[in-house]
Order: sequence, then C-alpha cells, then structure tokens
Amino acid sequence: MALDSWISARLKRNADGLVCAVVQQYDSREVLMVGWMDDEALRRTLTEGRVTFWSRSRREYWRKGDTSGHAQYVKTVRLDCDGDALLVEVDQVGAACHTGERTCFLAGGDLGARRGVRPD
Repeated sequence: MALDSWISARLKRNADGLVCAVVQQYDSREVLMVGWMDDEALRRTLTEGRVTFWSRSRREYWRKGDTSGHAQYVKTVRLDCDGDALLVEVDQVGAACHTGERTCFLAGGDLGARRGVRPD
C-alpha cells in the first residue's frame, strides 16, 4: 500500500526525498525530537498508530520504541503550510532521546541567544 497520492503530492522533500518531522507531546506541547520521514515512513505512521522514521545513518526504517520500549503513540499528524515539515503529536512513553532524556533538546544546552523584547 502506498501513501495517499493527495498527501504525497503536497510534500516538499529534501534532496534525499525526506521530510522533517517535529515530534511533540500532545498534551503538554513539549517538543521531544526531530526525525526524518519518506513517503513509506509517513504512510506507516498514519496507518499504524506508532511513529516510524527513516534512519539516515542506518538507511532503514525504525519504529520508535521497538528496541527501547520508549514508544510514540500517534495522536495527530499535521503538514505545515509549505509542505516541507510535519508536526507529529504523540503520547510519548519514557524517553524520546537516545541519550535517555525525555527530550532531545536538553543535552545540547542553551546556546545563549539574546532575548528579544517586543515593543510596547
């Protein structure tokens, strides 16, 4: 079974045929991780209720949690207005990051950005 053609036609893929997938906890809105999907990974995610990614390093599909037990159960999948990014809202079991952290955005640390102030 292939990804629905109306969905596939809306995707803007990178040079490797992949779309960036931002994964967010559905109830707290915490950003957990970023992964990559091709049409097949997205089809599996949309139809199986668990998140599947394409591993760029291993060159194979992987379903989050199959080896770690830290599964991601799909709540919604949305495509951004340009068609080049997905927002995957999930119910995360355990850690989302391979380091064992809840989110992949802790280990990298704060980069010290200057905080902007909105004018009155």
